Amino acid sequence: HILQEVTNPNYALFTPSDANPYAFRINPLSSINPDHLMYFHFVGRVLGKALYDNQVVTVYFTPIFYKKLLGLQCSMADLESFDPEFYTSLLYVQENDASEIGVNFAVTETKFDVVKAIELVEGGEDIMVDDSNKELYIKLMIEHKLSYKTSEQMAAVRRGFEDIVPLSLLKSFHPAELELLLCGATEIDVQDRKRNTEYVSYTPTSPPIRWFWEMVDSMSQDQRAKLLQFVTGTTKVPSGGFVSLVGSTGPRKFTICKANKGTQFLPIAHTCFNQIDLPPYTSKAQLERMLTLALNEGAENFYEK
Repeated sequence: HILQEVTNPNYALFTPSDANPYAFRINPLSSINPDHLMYFHFVGRVLGKALYDNQVVTVYFTPIFYKKLLGLQCSMADLESFDPEFYTSLLYVQENDASEIGVNFAVTETKFDVVKAIELVEGGEDIMVDDSNKELYIKLMIEHKLSYKTSEQMAAVRRGFEDIVPLSLLKSFHPAELELLLCGATEIDVQDRKRNTEYVSYTPTSPPIRWFWEMVDSMSQDQRAKLLQFVTGTTKVPSGGFVSLVGSTGPRKFTICKANKGTQFLPIAHTCFNQIDLPPYTSKAQLERMLTLALNEGAENFYEK
């Protein structure tokens, strides 16, 4: 009940995620509340106390929140679920000749009709992005997008959490595991999930789809919750069931899409669309191995060699 109150919009501390309205992120405008850092410190203490006492938290935060709580570095995959449009533009920089795009190491911010340049590095306005420095540019842009105006608030949460539980004890935890520890695994109705699943370039009778659902049927509730978190960004099922799932553009059902990559690749999730891209694996054993690896390793974009 305490966390439900601090996510009350009247306090301006948290705001629903654009990609998932059931999960909260830090409000970058929280400083409108003069005591906001004190409140964020309190939130951290509440989360730490809940974990220490093995109490279930009924408010869900974004994967980025848990990742930053653990002190982990964010990636392009995190950016996709946070701001799909910005992710697409940064991906274009990554995959093309950066010197032809004409961007520098600075971003602009408009506040009260005043445009201000924010340099990502010293002298950034005079440093153009090219193929020799674009990886640094992408790294800095990801950190800026996901941390700008929220770093002080997150630091306060971390201090509060460490008042109860030293974060060093959680250094081996993945954000999804921390969420499961705090929020628990809700009861997931597999039949409801099946009824409200859409397919792209697959049908319900395609072998990989049949193997996928056979695997889900045999999962524990914790494993099913981890799969839900992998695809949607949270372990929470909407009160109306899977038919009520919402993505970044509105209502969006759980979707299994045939990946256009080879079977040596892991499944990839797009949490802003509640979608999993599943390669056309040739056996149930291969699908189980690759999906299990993807769930346990946290959905980063890598593949087996």
